[in-house]
Amino acid sequence: MTADSFALSIATASLPRRLAAIFYDTLLLVALEMVAAALWLPVFGDRPATEHPLYHLYQLSLLLVACAFFMGFWLHGGQTLGMRSWRLRLRTSEGGTPSFRQAALRFAGAILSWLPAGLGFWWALLDPKRRTWHDLLSGTVLVLEPKRR
Repeated sequence: MTADSFALSIATASLPRRLAAIFYDTLLLVALEMVAAALWLPVFGDRPATEHPLYHLYQLSLLLVACAFFMGFWLHGGQTLGMRSWRLRLRTSEGGTPSFRQAALRFAGAILSWLPAGLGFWWALLDPKRRTWHDLLSGTVLVLEPKRR
């Protein structure tokens, strides 16, 4: 199946559906980040975290937790829990499973999509194939799966 025939045979995810899945995933991710942050409490002690010399390593560890969360789900099944609830699946433009490189580009691109007031997500309203900036950057697409009977 070519990229063009795959694109014609699928329904892509709407922006409201994407945002709903993001909301679900955020609930789980916040819980994971709280556990990761709690592991740093003995390191920081009574000092404010921002004053500790390892503060930047702490921030990096929280970013890596988020990266592992999303990339782990995307690479193994193409769905986070929020995406599963809203019947979304991540695919390559050709319809396959994304590679590690594509998942990493998508994660980095999603951060960039949020930075200018979410403009990278709003882009899906202008794109005829409903692609966001991180879809375009990574060569992936969020597809809407049919309802199960």
